[in-house]
Amino acid sequence: MVELKYKAMADNPFRFYRGTNHLFYEDLLHSKTILPNSPLTWICGDLHLENFGSFRSDNRQVYFDLNDFDEAVLAPAIYELLRIVTSIFIAFDSLKIENKKALNMAQLFLRTYSNILSKGKSSYIEPNTAKGIVCEFLTKISKRSSKKVLRKKTVLKKHKILLSDPKHFKLKPALKKQILTHIVKWLKNDGDSPYNYKAVDAVFRLAGTGSIGLKRYAILLKTLNEEGEKYILVDMKQATSSSLKPYLKIKQPKWNSEAERVIAIQKRMQNRIPALLSTTIFKGEPYIIQEMQPYEDSINFKVIKEEYRNIFQVIDDMAMLTASSQLRASGREGAGTADELIAFGQNTKWQEFVINYSLQYAAKVKTDYLTFLTEFKNELKNKNRAA
Repeated sequence: MVELKYKAMADNPFRFYRGTNHLFYEDLLHSKTILPNSPLTWICGDLHLENFGSFRSDNRQVYFDLNDFDEAVLAPAIYELLRIVTSIFIAFDSLKIENKKALNMAQLFLRTYSNILSKGKSSYIEPNTAKGIVCEFLTKISKRSSKKVLRKKTVLKKHKILLSDPKHFKLKPALKKQILTHIVKWLKNDGDSPYNYKAVDAVFRLAGTGSIGLKRYAILLKTLNEEGEKYILVDMKQATSSSLKPYLKIKQPKWNSEAERVIAIQKRMQNRIPALLSTTIFKGEPYIIQEMQPYEDSINFKVIKEEYRNIFQVIDDMAMLTASSQLRASGREGAGTADELIAFGQNTKWQEFVINYSLQYAAKVKTDYLTFLTEFKNELKNKNRAA
């Protein structure tokens, strides 16, 4: 798993940035940089351009929102802004989009974020409220068929539908049996689980970049109803402590588990949560369970890199969603009030600092990436020689 994660991070500087969230905060908090004052707020902790995406909620509606809360904590609002703006500079450079456009988009993000905060009213994006490329994106996503996705991820063997995907790995029989038995109990006892289903197959799942190496399973559920054969895929991912934890002096709430932390903050920040979102304890370790959907996707900037208007709309939407998530969670367990966030949005003097720091750190990430790439290639060569 370590080698697979490093291979993913070797793709480009942006993928490297996504896999090194801990380095970002270590560098930020160990530097002598004096950060502008900002209200405490709930943050996802690893906000970048690919941590916005689509999903279907329990109301069967498709939404576009922040969608990764593994690192979520209570922290100064400016942490989230530094992380996302740095990601704009790194991602645009990796896509060979000119520096001027990257700077324009970073400035746009901060302007929109401030404007939304200053109004003090959160908003959200669904197909009926989406604009431009995001509207096209959600409309297309909404038309995806669950059956087509299941066909791609399953295979028929001896009259049984089983999971089969290049990103899935077979489990040892004993572990597979334990997981299926555990899911059966979850289906019976958890109020957030789907009604009247049974677990029929489980595999190890590889997904994301920062998440590679975590214990993560895809489980196939089949309806117990006599009419037809309906299947659901669920994702069960190990929850570990936030990578920000070693660098935070801010007192955090006492959570029963890391999975509870993730979901509690997610519920505060998102307008609607994904379908079947819940927690469980398996073999003494906390896990997050949610439905794997045909509606999950993120904006592909490679496709729209030449479409300035579409990039503008996407960045504008992401800024609105970031501000909205913080307003939605304001005043909760130590977070600043809506009035404090409004005042922060109205005072824009901190924006220049965010731009300058993010530009400098993006350059550092590029240097770190080249060092990492050289050493990783040397390790692979040594490994091949030894083999």
